[in-house]
Amino acid sequence: MYKYTDFDREFVQLRAAQYRDQLERWQLGELAEDEFRPLRLQNGWYVQRFAPMLRIAVPYGELNSAQLRVLATIARDYDDKSGHDLAKANAGLSDLTSLPDHVAHFTTRQNVQYNWIPLDRSADVMDLLASVNMHGIQTSGNCIRNITSDERAGIAVDEIVDPRPFAEILRHWSTLHPEFAFLPRKFKIAITGATDDRAATFWHDVGLHVVRNEAGEVGFRVLVGGGMGRTPVVGTVIREFLPWNQVINYLEAVVRVYNRWGRRDNIYKARIKILVKAEGQRYIDEVEEEYAGIMAHDGAAHTITQAELDRVSASFHAPATPAAGQPDPALRAAAESDGDYARWLQQNVAPHKNPALRIVTLSFKRMGFAPGDATADQLDRAAELADRFSAGEVRVTHDQNLVLPWVRAEELPALWQEARKLGLAKSNVRLLTDMIACPGGDFCALANARSLPIAHAITARYQDMDELHDLGEIDLHMSGCINSCGHHHTGHIGILGVDKDGQEWYQITLAGSDGSQLSGAPAAGKVVGPSFAAAEVPEVIEALLDTYRAQRGSGETFISTLRRVGHDPFKAAANAARVSTARKPEAQTA
Repeated sequence: MYKYTDFDREFVQLRAAQYRDQLERWQLGELAEDEFRPLRLQNGWYVQRFAPMLRIAVPYGELNSAQLRVLATIARDYDDKSGHDLAKANAGLSDLTSLPDHVAHFTTRQNVQYNWIPLDRSADVMDLLASVNMHGIQTSGNCIRNITSDERAGIAVDEIVDPRPFAEILRHWSTLHPEFAFLPRKFKIAITGATDDRAATFWHDVGLHVVRNEAGEVGFRVLVGGGMGRTPVVGTVIREFLPWNQVINYLEAVVRVYNRWGRRDNIYKARIKILVKAEGQRYIDEVEEEYAGIMAHDGAAHTITQAELDRVSASFHAPATPAAGQPDPALRAAAESDGDYARWLQQNVAPHKNPALRIVTLSFKRMGFAPGDATADQLDRAAELADRFSAGEVRVTHDQNLVLPWVRAEELPALWQEARKLGLAKSNVRLLTDMIACPGGDFCALANARSLPIAHAITARYQDMDELHDLGEIDLHMSGCINSCGHHHTGHIGILGVDKDGQEWYQITLAGSDGSQLSGAPAAGKVVGPSFAAAEVPEVIEALLDTYRAQRGSGETFISTLRRVGHDPFKAAANAARVSTARKPEAQTA
């Protein structure tokens, strides 16, 4: 866990004080709305469909128990959804999803969001966050956003190099960077040091893979121009090996060329992926030319020294851990006697770099909650689990769950029991109901359709754990609009909300991949046919899964079966489900 410095603490406290002054001047009419808007956005304060929304940065996904408790306090004392029904009525809506009050939402980019904090209380929230070294700086705006990483960074068995010190150095470099504060569009960086890409690096503006060359030297494979949205593009490798100490200099060149030539006349064509796709080798050549110029004139300024890397690396403190030992026979016996526990060990527990430890995922995908939502009480209880079982630390995952990274193997049975009491031990990690979903039209002003009712309907239909485990590992991703905050492009099954004449409809895509070992090479899913009505979507999902059952070979996953047999059988099943649903009496009278 990163140990914050005096500078870190002073920086976020001063930023919170600055925001309070800006808020007060806006309230007094000394700052016009157009003047205040960019200031609040730079601190993570949006105004969404019904209320303000706060986005909080969680650098490379790490949270300690004190931070979890402050997040719980914010949810309990400030995130008040009591005005939800009034907001819906004012908007002429009466059927939006009913959700629990006082919740925080974990996002795919390792941020935390709240949807109901009044702006007149926002400065108090910023002070609370600053008390535990948290903030919303650069979680919005056309700047370099929160840098994300693998939730198993520093502890994964397949890790080549721990990427967290590099992520922290890049965080220092990018925060309030004067040249890159007003880029053509937002800019997202993801970094991994493992062979399994759990950080979806191919789908970011810049993806960084920490690697070793044949001589054993540490460096980066650099990918540029990945992204989803209206034009899904897989990132292009522009450097197979960059010496680690030159990563800031090289990123200066990458972003500087984008800042120079990125589209500013069209928001839909402003991301770096459009520039890289349009210019190809010309963009890469100009980056190399810019990099050479930086190295010739001021490269020493941003070349990372070994002393600086050592200093930052020393700030990541691993807890005292037991020596590696043989698995306790009692653990095996408990698994053999309790099927639910055995499944939890299989799906939610992963091996650790230290053989005496395990990595445990707490599932925040359960009935009655939006995917990734956590109530104030659950955040408090998660903090207790972290203190008792994981050296006071959790990690936010790309899949909107929480990970306990330091669990002793012999304490797994006790953790299982405690997590089960909280409803966080469902053994559905990487299975169908462990879906990614954005908040959709229930909250977001950009959404064309609601995501959460569809997520609820699918979750309700697939509650049988025998069936879920028989279906095996399936990525289902859902977005309420083309901006793809729910990463529908990368789902084995993707669901996209679209607007047709003011009505909510949903496109289904198949065979997307985020680039992880489970999914294979990164790819955007392909649409299976015309869009479907909301009532048809669960039937279509069932038809797709029935086709998989009928077509799969021994031991095949959904994605491997789909790639072997092709889209046609699945597309035919989806369209047949549409016809079948339309003929049902309840569909005809709806």
